Amino acid sequence: MPDSDVLLTVEDATFDDLVLSSDLPVLVDFWAPWCPPCGPYSTTVAELAEEFRGRMVMATLNSDDNPTSTMAYGVMAMPTVLVFRDREVVLSFVGARSKSALRKSLEELLATA
Repeated sequence: MPDSDVLLTVEDATFDDLVLSSDLPVLVDFWAPWCPPCGPYSTTVAELAEEFRGRMVMATLNSDDNPTSTMAYGVMAMPTVLVFRDREVVLSFVGARSKSALRKSLEELLATA
């Protein structure tokens, strides 16, 4: 996964603290090492993390290593993106999206805050 000082790595043990307790909306990119589109897609998420710094938190979660969070939110395909606000999923989609499509969805979500 890409290195970024604004892209968090979330695990089952840190999910509540880093995602559910955040004051900002949190995008969680559920990925797996065996998923071909996941690598390039997480690069897109990392790039958007820079753009959305201060307005939204971006995080990745390795689904293979963190089955509790993956199962708790019904994630069954990779990549899956869930955006949490106030402890609730407010946006979700399965499959990689273009950077511009993802940016547009996130901007629209933030406009409704």
